[in-house]
Amino acid sequence: MSLSNLGPEVLARSLPAPIRKPAELLIDHLQHGTFQRSMALLVAGTSVVTGMEVGYEHYKGSYSNPVMYSPVILSGALAIAALGAFFNRNVATSFLRYTSFLTLADGAIGFGFHIRGIARRPGGWRLPVTNIVMGPPLFAPLLFGTSAYLGVIASYLQREEDHGLRSRAVELSLSPRRMQFGDDIRVGRFQKHLCVICAVGTFAVGAESWYSHYKDNFKYPVQWSPVLLSPLMILAALGSLRSRRLANSALPVASAALMLNGVVGTYYHMRGIGRRSGGLRKPLYNILYGPPIFAPMLMAACGLIGALAYFMRRERH
Repeated sequence: MSLSNLGPEVLARSLPAPIRKPAELLIDHLQHGTFQRSMALLVAGTSVVTGMEVGYEHYKGSYSNPVMYSPVILSGALAIAALGAFFNRNVATSFLRYTSFLTLADGAIGFGFHIRGIARRPGGWRLPVTNIVMGPPLFAPLLFGTSAYLGVIASYLQREEDHGLRSRAVELSLSPRRMQFGDDIRVGRFQKHLCVICAVGTFAVGAESWYSHYKDNFKYPVQWSPVLLSPLMILAALGSLRSRRLANSALPVASAALMLNGVVGTYYHMRGIGRRSGGLRKPLYNILYGPPIFAPMLMAACGLIGALAYFMRRERH
């Protein structure tokens, strides 16, 4: 069998009989864009995690600039909007959508502030490695936008209850000659789009992993794993833009590796916090000043986006 034919449907047919039908139904929902409620729950969870990560990183900076409060506030607003979208489709297409775009804009603004923060350090950009490693985390604001990006996607999807004849009718009603933003997302045709986002996000989280572990002198060999896996994920994602064969083979393998690495990294970061002076008897202090507990989850999130891309259909043109 050709690798180009090893798509999600083939994978489902190879599963044991008791779980084959549920798997096929799940894949059909994903491929026709009828999973808005599920995506909304995912957005709520990721926005809480990223909000907590940003919250304690900015706490270390004493919230010296009022703009440092904005991502913390917006992450809470995004979580509320996503939960509202789970229960109401109108909230999904209004409150969730606008909050997601606003949060994406805030991430871009934060990226500018972090660039400025590095430039203001002694030596500025004349000492790029030193100041990137020791200054504000350069790509963290872009990673903050991960949950917001998923929120934008969720706002254009169809509801689970629309699956079937209604979702097919929506697809038939869309004219390829008069495409609008969100049309392909609405019917589950955005594989290439997700691959680009996956590649950008993986580059950012890989760079964050490198300079975070560089500060620790790569004390443990496992600290090299996210640095080494990131280029493989980027190549798989970008290669999938042109090759359906890679989208059906390399992409799911690389995505699974990133998700597993995120789980392993979370364990090591939790262990690192527990081994600090005072351990879990001083949870707040050691979480604040120990290894960032939620950072590996961002690596897993990039893997999840890649896995979602594997299940999507390709764009119409």
